[in-house]
Amino acid sequence: MTPTTGPGLATPPGEGPTPLILAIDGRSGAGKTSLAVETAALLRPHLSVAVFHLDSVYPGWDGLAASFPGYVRDVVAPLAAGRAARWRWWDWTTGAPGQADTTAPADVVILEGVGAGHRQARPFVHAVAWVAMDQAERKRRALGRDGETFAAHWDRWAAQEEDYLAGDDVADAAWLVVDGQAVTPAAAADLVEGLRSLPGWDAALALVPGPGPDRWAHRTLPTAADPRALFAAAGGPEAATAVLLESSDRDVTPAPERSRHSLVGLATDTSPRAEHRSGTTTVRSGHVTVRRPGGFFPWLATVWPGGAGAPEGSAGPEGGPEGGHCPFRPGWMGWIGYGIKREAGSPDGAATAASATSPSAPPEALLFRPGRGAAVDHVAGTTVLYWRADDPEGPAWADRTVRDLDAGTVLEAGGEEPAGARPPEFTLRDSREQYLAKIRAAQHEIVEGNTYEVCLTTQLEATAHGFDGWSTYRRLAAANRAPFTLYLRAAVGAGVGPLEILSTSPERFLSVSSGAAGSWLVTEPIKGTRPRGATPDQDAALAAELAASVKDRAENIMITDLARNDLSRFAVPGTLATTRVCAIESYPTVHQMVSTVTAQLEPGVPRADALAAAFPPGSMTGAPKISTMDLLERIEAGPRGLYSGVAGYLSADGAADLNVLIRTLVAVPVPGTTSAGPGAQSTHLSLGVGGAITADSVPAEEWDEVRTKAHGVLRVLGSAFPEA
Repeated sequence: MTPTTGPGLATPPGEGPTPLILAIDGRSGAGKTSLAVETAALLRPHLSVAVFHLDSVYPGWDGLAASFPGYVRDVVAPLAAGRAARWRWWDWTTGAPGQADTTAPADVVILEGVGAGHRQARPFVHAVAWVAMDQAERKRRALGRDGETFAAHWDRWAAQEEDYLAGDDVADAAWLVVDGQAVTPAAAADLVEGLRSLPGWDAALALVPGPGPDRWAHRTLPTAADPRALFAAAGGPEAATAVLLESSDRDVTPAPERSRHSLVGLATDTSPRAEHRSGTTTVRSGHVTVRRPGGFFPWLATVWPGGAGAPEGSAGPEGGPEGGHCPFRPGWMGWIGYGIKREAGSPDGAATAASATSPSAPPEALLFRPGRGAAVDHVAGTTVLYWRADDPEGPAWADRTVRDLDAGTVLEAGGEEPAGARPPEFTLRDSREQYLAKIRAAQHEIVEGNTYEVCLTTQLEATAHGFDGWSTYRRLAAANRAPFTLYLRAAVGAGVGPLEILSTSPERFLSVSSGAAGSWLVTEPIKGTRPRGATPDQDAALAAELAASVKDRAENIMITDLARNDLSRFAVPGTLATTRVCAIESYPTVHQMVSTVTAQLEPGVPRADALAAAFPPGSMTGAPKISTMDLLERIEAGPRGLYSGVAGYLSADGAADLNVLIRTLVAVPVPGTTSAGPGAQSTHLSLGVGGAITADSVPAEEWDEVRTKAHGVLRVLGSAFPEA
């Protein structure tokens, strides 16, 4: 459930500065008191802190619910208004209110106890933390602390807690969830870092030092490892969450600098991980889970760059990997799906909204911070392995990786199709006639003046059994060489295998540089496609036809102009430039028309804001962007999901490189099919395809372009384009 409270909600006017109020709730024995004390100790050197314990005012062993009205009236409401709370201790000997006491307001007020965050109190507090712990361990700890006094009343008090939680969603509404098994100073530090990412807390906690930059250990190898062999040797194909980012065209590309690096990232048990679903970003880090309602990009601005790393070109074991030129200081890796378009001003349609709330659907966005990884510099001829310096298994992992690489025992780069495997049989979300009708509907909107260009898409879908995503990716990467090739696997639910993204994208969404000369933004939109020819002469003729096509050039220039507008919002005046216009790039299955737009990022602008301004990729929406996205919600038959979103890395020093998720197969495990035995796991496969529609588009030719774009993936799977 989306949290229901937040800074400034229903806070009464006060007589002085109002504090930030943190309520720490949870069942008895979960560790609330320890967490409150440790958190207060962490904050007090920098801020004034008041702590109030609810067990001071519970009116007897049957008084949990009875304590709530007075707690709100006498404690929470006055403190929220900046006034002193005046209350009376409960005298357990006489069974009546006893000594009067006062809690003065402070910079931060921590309210701790069962019921601290109940629904009557939540409008007055700025964050609720729920401390979770196994029931048996809670009872053991509580009775060990309070002895026989509590033992005689445990069951009756536990029943009151059950009644409280049956009528109050505090555990789901809490913005922070703390693992009570690990309530230590480290858990308090994690809690403070979680608070720092919540609205209203960042400024107040600015005086509280953070954990400092991560420290890294590394090992440099004097050769450039094959990226797929490296990923396998590092344990990527078996990891719960891992990514391989490579340029599989590095040996044939006319732009070697763009394809210079390959990156591997592996999550460990302690790796921070963020998922965005239905308007809430959930971040699991250390001992704390933070649920932050609101936009994805505003959350991203609180954590990225998020670390100084090491200076460009001089990274060492404390700042990140070294050896040659490495563009990535361990920050975030993952994807941002097309559904996040709502933050660009396009509301969800019914299909998109239903997909976002489905528990079996992938997160709309997922980012993780790798605890181990590798960087290959194909120009310098080096490979760097890196791991967190506090990872006790890191050196052994590096030893195994090097040993397996040297022994050549890992799978080679090509990959083989399993013997006897049946190719997936795909179905179309739109039949040929349905898609042609949608093209005509888009053209009607163009004639009416509602849009200039519409990137209309559809999807091919199949259910596969015993699908091997890593083997399939290796075949795809070998057959469809491209500069932004990636394999990403991520656990997205208990009891099912990982989601997998297999992408051979030719298109860069956005790169961000970071260095002494300032930060530069680069986007390279693609519009215009032709198939490769069967003979050299035919191939050259198709490339020349694309280069000379008035229609394709018009499509490309409209999207390039849109990209210029996106980048101009945060560009240093006079730095916006189009450095390539309608250039032709050739790939194994297609020729593409590509332009390049660059701009220098204005100093002081959060990189997340520049990313949000360009999202989603204009080449996947049309122009103008917002009104055309609204039109697409009405015309397209279903949500796009991850397709036409972006994926890649966000470096800790503020650099980034993200592709557009096209030519991308998304494999999602089907829940409930893992128990059928080895090889029987069912996997839903989806392949998004589409093209730009203009006033002079020929519907039949646009359908042929859809078939052309699907061919590169389908041929590797051995699948046929479904009959329309």
